[in-house]
Amino acid sequence: MAISDWTAFVDQTDARMAEVRKSMPDVAKGFGALAAAATKPGALDAKTKELIALAIGITARCDGCLAYHARAAPRHGARREEILEVIGVAVYMGGGPSMIYGAEALAAFDGLAETSGA
Repeated sequence: MAISDWTAFVDQTDARMAEVRKSMPDVAKGFGALAAAATKPGALDAKTKELIALAIGITARCDGCLAYHARAAPRHGARREEILEVIGVAVYMGGGPSMIYGAEALAAFDGLAETSGA
């Protein structure tokens, strides 16, 4: 499915995720703690970790992952040129399906970068 309005998609996904978090608070709390620990700057900075997450989202063909990590990447200083290189690595690792989802990731980045607060 090609998404034409990434902001609307994120809003819809946020609403759905809010319901899941409300319905499974312990799991959601655990996942939130895992996300915070995994993305916290350490040997790798937060931008690098967001770029890795975006690459995994491309290879896993996860629209929600693309949206969330394309929105977060510019908040951590990622530039469009870096997104394109991430897409290249994802295509290398994931083949043709990653090429298609790479195009979706770029569209998500372009559509969400201006609203990311970066």
